[in-house]
Amino acid sequence: MRVPFVLAASLLSTAPLAQPLVAEAPLRAHLSFLADDLLEGRGTGQRGGDLAVRYLETQAAVAGLQPLPDGTYRQALTIVGSKALPSSTVTFSAGGQTLSPAFGQDIVFGAANGKEKVAFDAPVVFAGYGIRAPEENWDDFKGIDLKGKLVIMMVNDPQPTSDEPNRFAGKSLTWYGRWVYKYEEALRQGAAGVLLIHTTASASYPWSVPANGFGHERFNLAGAGNAMEGWLQEDMARALFQAGGQDLDALRAQAETRAFRPVALNATVKVVLNSQIRSIEQFNVAGIVPGTDPKLKDEAVIYSAHWDHLGKDDDGGSRGGQSDHIYNGAIDNASGAAALLAMAQVAVKQPARRTQIFLWPAGEETGMLGSTAYTRAPLWPLAKTAADLNLDSLNFVGKTHDIGVAGAERSSLYASAAKVAKRMGLRLAPSIPDLSGAFYRADHFAFAKAGVPAFNVGSAVFSGDGSFDFVREPKASGERLVAFKKDYHQVTDEYHPSWDLSGMVQQAQFTLNLGYEVANDKNLPTWNKGEAFGKVQR
Repeated sequence: MRVPFVLAASLLSTAPLAQPLVAEAPLRAHLSFLADDLLEGRGTGQRGGDLAVRYLETQAAVAGLQPLPDGTYRQALTIVGSKALPSSTVTFSAGGQTLSPAFGQDIVFGAANGKEKVAFDAPVVFAGYGIRAPEENWDDFKGIDLKGKLVIMMVNDPQPTSDEPNRFAGKSLTWYGRWVYKYEEALRQGAAGVLLIHTTASASYPWSVPANGFGHERFNLAGAGNAMEGWLQEDMARALFQAGGQDLDALRAQAETRAFRPVALNATVKVVLNSQIRSIEQFNVAGIVPGTDPKLKDEAVIYSAHWDHLGKDDDGGSRGGQSDHIYNGAIDNASGAAALLAMAQVAVKQPARRTQIFLWPAGEETGMLGSTAYTRAPLWPLAKTAADLNLDSLNFVGKTHDIGVAGAERSSLYASAAKVAKRMGLRLAPSIPDLSGAFYRADHFAFAKAGVPAFNVGSAVFSGDGSFDFVREPKASGERLVAFKKDYHQVTDEYHPSWDLSGMVQQAQFTLNLGYEVANDKNLPTWNKGEAFGKVQR
């Protein structure tokens, strides 16, 4: 029987459409360009960053994303750049000794308050982990006023005990353990300055990471910040404490208990911090796929991936006898930025019921500045933002039988992810302790702090042990993934045409599929009880 034309057209309009498919060719093309030397490492406040923004907004338009209400694809944010000048010094006087740590080798530091000149003399205080957490009945600042003092803290959290195996999330790193929290807390306490003791185990990365960070220009959103903040290499910290009449290891042991009180060292510090300061305008890039449902289109799903990396410097590393000054950031995070472009290219052809926003934040490497600025002045009401699905440092090794969703278990997004994984023939990768605090280290956390359910999707690179189940050569593939740690934040994070991007495409496809699952669901995602970081009025 022939179906009448009008009825046939109606059936076609209501039939489910095939899921948009992410293609490898555009993803690879965007990745190779964004990671090219031409873009000079996409540095914040550098020419390469400007080129990246111009490329992303052009490609967003080419893909068919709709611009923002002002007709552009840019959201401006004002940030302050600061770089310590060679004339800056930190000198400790302790127990009759003078210690002058060498910048880059023993200590790194900078100003975050936007001032060109900072100078002070201050007593030195050890404040344990530097944590004030009422819900854990923990206060490392009890009984002391830190105003006018230099405070030294440990990174990470108090460790679990046999009596309290789950305190501070057990073996996982919490927000309280992150360096960003420590700096924020020092500012709240009114400290003259703050230094964090570095160990690879506690920070989850080698000394080269903070050394590279402070060796470059650093950025903060315009506003108040610490007059002086930085890191102290462990051996230098040990020498300082010993000269100041204290044993570092003994104090560390005391800091593992709630009874700990700040300890004043028999030491003072003289800080002379001269900085090159500038105020610059940077941009988040964003484009929109409007929703189709008359009511649900007022709500949105955000896909995000930061565009910035460490840029170009004048004294980069040495590779193969040739000087290399460009931190290309191919994996971190040209991979995520490229994936979003490839996803947008197909999403515009099949809108979802809710609106979809593709967002490339600025300044992630300098403290999630772009995503934080977005949540302070959102392009879409946070109360009507269903979720943020973030991509950062994607899988460049090959396809897997599973997908990482660490952080999704904090909200109903986990159930949605499980449905999507099942449809794709994937398993959810087993949960492992978040030893490095990965949940707090990418742009999705700015949304989580603002109350929006969010997580970093499928980040195999920072899974910790390379335990993803690769389709081809599982052992060798896992080893290649783990080996990337030596390239993290180094000039060697470069694009290689030989990369098997099937896993990267798979990760992008899963993220897009999950976005559609959320965008087409009748209900908004919700945090699990006790997991919300901020309150958003739905």
